[in-house]
Amino acid sequence: MIIRDQFDPDLRKVIKKKKQIAIIPVGSIEQHGPHLPISTDSDIVTEIAIKLSEKINGILLPTINYGISNEHFPFFNLSIKKSTLSKTLEDICESLVKNGISRILIINGHYGNLDSLKKFNMKKKKNQKIMIFSYWKYMNREFDHAGNVETSLMLAISKKVNMKKAKKGFQTNGMSKKEISKINKLAQKSFPKVTGNGVWGDPTKSSATLGRKIIKEVVNNLAKESNLTY
Repeated sequence: MIIRDQFDPDLRKVIKKKKQIAIIPVGSIEQHGPHLPISTDSDIVTEIAIKLSEKINGILLPTINYGISNEHFPFFNLSIKKSTLSKTLEDICESLVKNGISRILIINGHYGNLDSLKKFNMKKKKNQKIMIFSYWKYMNREFDHAGNVETSLMLAISKKVNMKKAKKGFQTNGMSKKEISKINKLAQKSFPKVTGNGVWGDPTKSSATLGRKIIKEVVNNLAKESNLTY
């Protein structure tokens, strides 16, 4: 159920009749190389949240499109403060509880949001049953940034991908776990210092078929986790 399409009297009846689960997707607006739109994180997490809401019969809230992406500067990003995201979620969840919905799933689509989500999670109220999931943790493969995985996901859901501009970016092939960990820490401070074209991985062999497979995998795993939680 997409909440923005509902009518007030009918929606209140649905909420009163049965306990509902609200789903809040959280994305970001930031560079994703020369071939993917800056809305990529928000686009992907929105699609996953839609599929999840259909699978578990949840109420889908509008996506929070702005996240914390300062690490991508001077590449383009529209970022908010960590405290702003945390406070926004706090206010939305309080409002949901007042309206009779206390079971809430927050689906995160951007790595840079993690600190803010942790801060929010520590401040949640006792009357709120909130779980936070970063969707990339629910796929059986290593994630990237504008690489094979993320590009495949976008090919599956969007017509805005320009594969003619897709080029290989920074890759960890042959690197030790220690080296990768060191690079990850640097990327969290300055992504451009790690990869000159804003890409982590190789998008050149991406496919919509792989993207659809990953989405199905993620949604199924999130649905299982949600059932265990609630």
